[in-house]
Amino acid sequence: MKDSKLILIVEDSDDDFYATLRAFKRDGNLSNPLHRCEDGQDALDYLNTPWSDEHLKPAIILLDLNLPGLDGRRVLKKIKQDKRLCNIPVVVLTTSNDEKDIEECYDLGANTYIQKPVKLDSLFEAIQKLKDYWFQIAILPKGD
Repeated sequence: MKDSKLILIVEDSDDDFYATLRAFKRDGNLSNPLHRCEDGQDALDYLNTPWSDEHLKPAIILLDLNLPGLDGRRVLKKIKQDKRLCNIPVVVLTTSNDEKDIEECYDLGANTYIQKPVKLDSLFEAIQKLKDYWFQIAILPKGD
């Protein structure tokens, strides 16, 4: 991957988080730091803390929808309404394939919507494609 830009993973499930982490590290070339937030409020708290060498601005956010407390839809809405955060790509990575969820997320400004594959090999493949696209093909904003 280009650069060492932070990947923010907003995921409450330990199993899903560690499977995603394994998928990112599978090919051994993950140079990006990862930060996990376990709920929506934790994510907003992280995003609203001033950026520094120790507190990096995410290059991309992987956002689960079904979070305790402040759910992913509300987090997505707040991110996309905030001038300081709105240009960070948000990839919704969730178990839901409900058309209503998909439409709502795109209406709120999601950059991509991915249903989490059930099989581990399929998750690894999906994460590899996500990494290839977002960190090798797409040009991400450099903003601080």
